[in-house]
Amino acid sequence: MPRFQALSAPLLRTLSEATGLNGQEVPPSLCRGVVVLSRRFTRGSNALVTDYLADDGLRLAYLAYYLPVNLAKVQALLAEMPAHPDAAGSSLRPFSVLDLGCGPGTATLGALDWILRNPSLARLAVEVVAVDRSASGLRECERLWKIYTHSDPVSESRLLPVRADLERLGQGGQPKIGQHAPYDLIVAANTLTELFLTSRDPISRRAKLVRALLDLLHRDGTLMIVEPALRAVSRNLHRLRDILLEDRACTVYSPCLHEQSCPALVQKEDWCHEERPWTPPPLVAAIDRQVGFIKDALKFSYLLLRKDGRTIVPRASTVYRVVSELREMKGEKRAWLCNETGRPEVGRLERDRSEGNADVDKWHRGAIVRIDQIVRKDRKGRESTVGRIPEDATVEIVRPV
Repeated sequence: MPRFQALSAPLLRTLSEATGLNGQEVPPSLCRGVVVLSRRFTRGSNALVTDYLADDGLRLAYLAYYLPVNLAKVQALLAEMPAHPDAAGSSLRPFSVLDLGCGPGTATLGALDWILRNPSLARLAVEVVAVDRSASGLRECERLWKIYTHSDPVSESRLLPVRADLERLGQGGQPKIGQHAPYDLIVAANTLTELFLTSRDPISRRAKLVRALLDLLHRDGTLMIVEPALRAVSRNLHRLRDILLEDRACTVYSPCLHEQSCPALVQKEDWCHEERPWTPPPLVAAIDRQVGFIKDALKFSYLLLRKDGRTIVPRASTVYRVVSELREMKGEKRAWLCNETGRPEVGRLERDRSEGNADVDKWHRGAIVRIDQIVRKDRKGRESTVGRIPEDATVEIVRPV
């Protein structure tokens, strides 16, 4: 499976200067802060996470451990987005970003670094509107921006911090944000799940907010939603997706390969999330060793939404996304797949392995694959709950993660 590249040198320098740590020594107090935050972040979708950035110890723990992890998730999805239309054109309008619920600037920093390291975008000016209801988060966002741009000077870059009540945005509030529209990129990372928790219908309220954000999105732009890889949170994101698609408010660029109702919602135990390998910074790896965590993979749920109908690959009934790990069983390999036909379990018996279907051996969660034949009956002609890839089938990995 392809590995996400390590964070860039400018990002690592920024984080080292911001924390005063280099990964050689990890203070016990820092590890305690990481554990405290872990408990807060994994309590579930109904937990209100307080302003941890106002606490010096917890802020340091977040910057040292959680910020680089979440930043890497955002950059993995930035790399998945389609090329910006002005990259090859004559227009030099600024690349405009809205970071909703920015906190200490995780997505702000990730987007800035991604734009500057993207040869087709580096010539464009950068404007980021960072929005949060936490004053301490906005201060930290400004500090990290200054550190990054000082160590790696950026011409024509501008950060516009805005303190706002995020729950009012869907009601036409906060005109400062609309003044800078349309945006090429809108990011809501680990934000929606914390909103409207006291509402009788929080998912509908979030859908209304997303529709308001889509109104601020450029016709060729992308709205990125990233949420924790928790079952309840992810299923709520699936429900949000279905509401938006039913309203024809947008289309899904990825991860979905269709606009039908989410098949992961059919069974109450199902859910869909990503698990992408990466190379953690030395400090994150050192903290893992101390506290017993394992951050060797980026785990999250996400949506990339657009208004122009573009999709990550051309859609077809023979094209699927792998939505589970490849399970190696006695004499067989199986995985759960997803496309417009549903969420089938598909396997290949080892006795049916051939040169044409050998790519099954390289399946991994998130890969997009093409299968020209799936047999849904057993050798006695009876309907089977598991689809089988026959010996003469052709299997191709269209796009790895």
